[in-house]
Amino acid sequence: MDKVIVITGGGRGIGAATALLAAQQGFKVCINYQADEQAAQQVLEQVRGLGVQAIAVRADVSIEDEVIGLFQRVDSELGRVTALVNNAGTVGQKSRLEDMSEFRIQKIMKTNVMGPILCAKHAVLRMSPRHGGQGGSIVNVSSVAARLGSPGEYVDYAASKGALDTFTIGLSKEVAGEGIRVNAVRPGYIYT
Repeated sequence: MDKVIVITGGGRGIGAATALLAAQQGFKVCINYQADEQAAQQVLEQVRGLGVQAIAVRADVSIEDEVIGLFQRVDSELGRVTALVNNAGTVGQKSRLEDMSEFRIQKIMKTNVMGPILCAKHAVLRMSPRHGGQGGSIVNVSSVAARLGSPGEYVDYAASKGALDTFTIGLSKEVAGEGIRVNAVRPGYIYT
């Protein structure tokens, strides 16, 4: 069975590094991006330069119709997904809670919580033996902020990553018997 990975937010930072490492390990790679097509294309060229099949797909992971389109492209161009890295995320400017707008909070929660949940849903639909799959692996990129709370800076972001950690625990228990591993990593400060 081919190894096929979807990396959300794959155009820069952790996502780009993950795409290159996956390519070195023989995965077919889907680099998902939302806005920066040029950055995604640069990573795509590097990944293809390692001799693997790869695509870059624009999709807002917080919108299920776009997630469906993303996974359908992977199905048709790379094959059934066997690994997902939920890396796409957003954070606002440093501020205290009372200065945060409803729009900012909703955007952070949609991208950092809804996005990984929707992507995991569509990955499970392909990985689970209940749906014809043979198992797989999902990695959620959380943050040390989930533990620290980020007071005076990003309490909304920290809360979103705390929700992602809880989702990781629940989903890991839900699908473990189906050969799907679900884990999270909590990087510290990353300059992207």
